[in-house]
Amino acid sequence: MYELFEHTADLGLRATAPDLSSLFAEMGRCLLASVVEDPASVRPAQDVRIELAGTDREFLMFDWLKELLLRFETEQMLFASFDVAATDAGLVATARGERYDPARHALAHEVKAITYHELKVEQVDGAWLAEVIVDI
Repeated sequence: MYELFEHTADLGLRATAPDLSSLFAEMGRCLLASVVEDPASVRPAQDVRIELAGTDREFLMFDWLKELLLRFETEQMLFASFDVAATDAGLVATARGERYDPARHALAHEVKAITYHELKVEQVDGAWLAEVIVDI
């Protein structure tokens, strides 16, 4: 489950999941929901493999979301679904999506950057929680 929350001139992304790999996938979907008004309009038409190294969960989440945002900025790729395997050494993921099509994808926010401000990835009551503030 994910949600967006207001944060002064920024936007907060929050997700919960039963395990760490699912948490990264949920945060990917949450980022998509911050970028386009209707995330369901994005088809999982193309597979992209993403590998990131890192042992710190917060920094890995930052790098994950930054990579997805970079793919949107440089390749106009929007990702709708994710298969993520998070380990103690990093993550390997398959992100599925398609190129941005202004006729089908209404933009919700211009996400300029992922920030470290109030970034957290933690276990709470047996589940995982992530919160990230994005600059809009």
